[in-house]
Amino acid sequence: MKTETLRPGNQPGHVHAPAASAIPWAAVIAGLCASFVGIGLARFAYSPLIPPLIEAQWFAPSDVVYLGAANLAGYLAGALLGRPLGRRFSNRGVLQLMMVITSLAFFGCAFPLSSLWFFGWRFLSGVGGGIIMVLVAATVLPHVPAAKRGLASGAIFVGAGMGVAASGTVVPLLLELGLRQTWIGLGVLSLILTAISWFGWPASAPAVPAPAAPANAQATDERSVRDVALKMLYAEYALMAVGLVPVMIFLVDYVARGLGQGAHVGAVYWVLYGLGAIVGPMAYGLLADRMQFGPALRVSLLLTAIVTAACAASGHALVLGVASILLGTFPPGIAPLMLGRLHEMMPHDHAGQTLAWSRATTAFALFQALSAYMYSYLFSRSGGNHHLMFIIGAGAIALALAIDAVKLRVIRAEA
Repeated sequence: MKTETLRPGNQPGHVHAPAASAIPWAAVIAGLCASFVGIGLARFAYSPLIPPLIEAQWFAPSDVVYLGAANLAGYLAGALLGRPLGRRFSNRGVLQLMMVITSLAFFGCAFPLSSLWFFGWRFLSGVGGGIIMVLVAATVLPHVPAAKRGLASGAIFVGAGMGVAASGTVVPLLLELGLRQTWIGLGVLSLILTAISWFGWPASAPAVPAPAAPANAQATDERSVRDVALKMLYAEYALMAVGLVPVMIFLVDYVARGLGQGAHVGAVYWVLYGLGAIVGPMAYGLLADRMQFGPALRVSLLLTAIVTAACAASGHALVLGVASILLGTFPPGIAPLMLGRLHEMMPHDHAGQTLAWSRATTAFALFQALSAYMYSYLFSRSGGNHHLMFIIGAGAIALALAIDAVKLRVIRAEA
């Protein structure tokens, strides 16, 4: 079905499609700031803080890992709440509120009054991140010309990578002042980014025509095959979440305590991870431009499985350095790849794309939270065996790649 450019008066509630050359950079920057705060800082800044939290004896070592997983549990809740809240209120208002709550969570974590208090603030920061992930693309991308949405989505998710890089550079500097001052400093940075984004959000999303209903049995069969392929894609995304958690949680601790090199050396590897996270969205976007989103997704899965396994096999500085950069590209890089793949599978169906992205994000969040607690349990029971965590992560990514191969055969058999 062709999408027509609507003129004033054609249908009530519809607005002009974005001009061919007009990218709403204020909205894109607002999205970048949101992913910076809600994903980059709220989730990833905790990893380099694990060794200092243990050394400062704020909590027991096993509790520190469980408290880190609280953010992932909150992320699941946020993924489930995002669309309902967006429908009940405006996306703009919800996104602004979530950025404020996520910023306040950093200040709350500066005062470890109890495990429950700390868990609550980490959980709230995860809720903010989940809601931001669900709503940010649906809020910004409809205002971007179709030909430039890849660039815009890459720019939005670069914010997450910038947050990772900032957590590896700003956190060590703030730690020189003290652990409490570090949490407060992250809160101040988040409030600054919230202020920058405040007036950049679009007031509302432009209306788009709904896709036509299937006209015949063949169209119905095609939709049925597409639905099966979508469910397999959700399963892949869930397994990607399982695969990325070990590095996300344990990389710094592996270097600092597992290899005995200390928190400062661990932070250096986290900076490398952050550099990869900045490059990831744009690099994967360019790869998708050359070979489409499906093949680009398979290349990223294969590379990630190999590199995660390399972390389990070797503690050599060069291997870990290269692996940190490559693995850093994965968490923020797969988001635009998945979003683009969904758009490829559901062309001209904006409502369907938004619903599918919400479901994919929920599947990702659910398995990320479950696997975080699974890894925490296994880590405690195995006596702190980092290598086992990385092996399980590599296996999950390999399984996602196998499902993608099956999905490809299903689609080709129907074609």
